[in-house]
Amino acid sequence: MTAPEAAQAIPSDVAVITCAINGVLTDPGTHPVPVTPEQLARSARGAVDAGASVIHLHFRDQRPGQGHRVSWDPQVAEACVTAIRKAVPGVVINQTTGVPGRDVAGPLACLRRVRPEMAACNAGSLNYLKTRASGEWAWPPLLFDNPVEKVAEMLEAMAAIGAVPEFECFDTGIVRSVAMFCRNGMYDRPPHYNFVMGVASGMPADPDLLPLLLRHIVPGAPWQVTAVGRSDIWALHQRAADLGGHLRAGLEDGFYLPDGSRARDNAELIAALAECAARAGRRPATLAEARAWL
Repeated sequence: MTAPEAAQAIPSDVAVITCAINGVLTDPGTHPVPVTPEQLARSARGAVDAGASVIHLHFRDQRPGQGHRVSWDPQVAEACVTAIRKAVPGVVINQTTGVPGRDVAGPLACLRRVRPEMAACNAGSLNYLKTRASGEWAWPPLLFDNPVEKVAEMLEAMAAIGAVPEFECFDTGIVRSVAMFCRNGMYDRPPHYNFVMGVASGMPADPDLLPLLLRHIVPGAPWQVTAVGRSDIWALHQRAADLGGHLRAGLEDGFYLPDGSRARDNAELIAALAECAARAGRRPATLAEARAWL
């Protein structure tokens, strides 16, 4: 499939909306993030009813009081994905694979167990930093390391199960690297880009940056934005909709609606994102259209 053919797989007036349903580490005791299979199934159903067709999913420890912790237990992954697929037949599952370091046994085991239609492929390394108002580190500086060898291992595992990689790009150098992965033969189809914007040490959530990023992607390749932040990120969401990008929101990325109020659940965030699409003359993709997008 050539890049122009990929771009024509879904009409330009249709936006594929991803719900980033729960994320990593956020404490379910203080935020309304779903953790258990039953909670994930209900939240996915609400998100799809509001316009989502893709569920981006992290797995959490299922032990009481431990829901803020990551789990790479394939049995947990299977239970979560099975519950979502039962609640929303035909939904596209996009599994996280993000883990610091070279030990990727857990993410790969979950990929092989649940066989998602898509999977996140962190396409480069990032110093994951944030400072408090005092200038002190909000957490100890962390290197989210994704060397080329790790990226290649992830891509090989995704190819083996037929999952489409979503290349997560935290800065402009990573955006440019994706084209090199393709030229090098690591990936032989038009890449799906995900511009992660708003992480303090990565690309800012600046709507004016978005048109510049599009100059550096593989021509015709599909793309979307992950906008991390508070209510100010909605200007970026609207710019992505206006420029023809696909859209993503959810409790992984932010808790605030365009009016500054806190979202009660994922469905409220997805409904607001569908309104961005509507203002751009576009509508949310159906589940069948999202599968055609792949």
